[in-house]
Amino acid sequence: GISWSTVCYMIGEIQYGGRVTDDFDKRLMNTFVKVWFSENTFSPEFSFYKGYSIPKCTMVDQYLQYIQVDPSKIFGLRVFEKSSFLLYSNREFILFFIWFCCVLGFMQLCFFTSLEGSLVFYLQVKEKLKNMGPFEPMHIFLRQEIEQMQRVISSVRSTLTDLKLAIDGTIVMSENLRDALDCMYDGRVPASWKKASWPSSTLGFWFTELLERNHQFYKWIFESRPNCFWMTGFFNPQGFLTAVRQEITRANKGWALDSVVLCNEVTKWMKDDITSPPSEGVYVYGLYLEGAGWDRRNVRLTESKPKVLFEMMPVIRIYAENNS
Repeated sequence: GISWSTVCYMIGEIQYGGRVTDDFDKRLMNTFVKVWFSENTFSPEFSFYKGYSIPKCTMVDQYLQYIQVDPSKIFGLRVFEKSSFLLYSNREFILFFIWFCCVLGFMQLCFFTSLEGSLVFYLQVKEKLKNMGPFEPMHIFLRQEIEQMQRVISSVRSTLTDLKLAIDGTIVMSENLRDALDCMYDGRVPASWKKASWPSSTLGFWFTELLERNHQFYKWIFESRPNCFWMTGFFNPQGFLTAVRQEITRANKGWALDSVVLCNEVTKWMKDDITSPPSEGVYVYGLYLEGAGWDRRNVRLTESKPKVLFEMMPVIRIYAENNS
């Protein structure tokens, strides 16, 4: 048989009881648990409320019809409490629906405007990249980044479009779509988006990074090469460093790639202070220190400031030397 004492303890003291802080509330809940979770609950004489006992139905529709009762009577709510309960329930649903529509609308707006219509934008990019010199290391790296970015945007567009159709009732709300909807409601990044992109703690940060990455690529392709690169905004930062090494090797006659090593120099400037690229190498920003502070004046490590876990590094110049 069922160990009802174990069930009562699990529910009354651990699963739900662990959330109750008031002793009288806990006593009340344990009383309900003892009455509701026992063999007596299944007897014909038992009822949670007059005429409301455990149903004996065979069809789903019968269960649905059975539970359509006034909750105020079951839970002993008075008239004003009943009104507050219904008002709160409806308000929560309406607020959630408005919130979801706003998020969905905002994200779609961003993808169809800020990202230049996604598909059309990247067709233009593809055409533009053809004329940028196919054998330049930086252009090869940029092509790879653009392809990865396109995969991310395609994944997001597909999910948002299907969610809109599912809400309209055009298609069935699948398990993957339901998971994506739950993630968006909780402010988390859906698993399908994570798989195609980068890790991020919240959906807000993730989406902001997406727009910033797109902005860097857009300016690089349609305006000019950045004076200072947001290094942590690349899908493959290591590939970027390799492209820098190859570029510097080609610019210096007689240098062999195997004997060229990367070096770095921490500057005293921040990103907004940079107005032109270095004579050789690249400027990068977006790196942080953890477990130490940075003295910009003397260009050296210092002790961390109190309660400051991460400190942004100034712009770093990355260059290469021939160690043959």
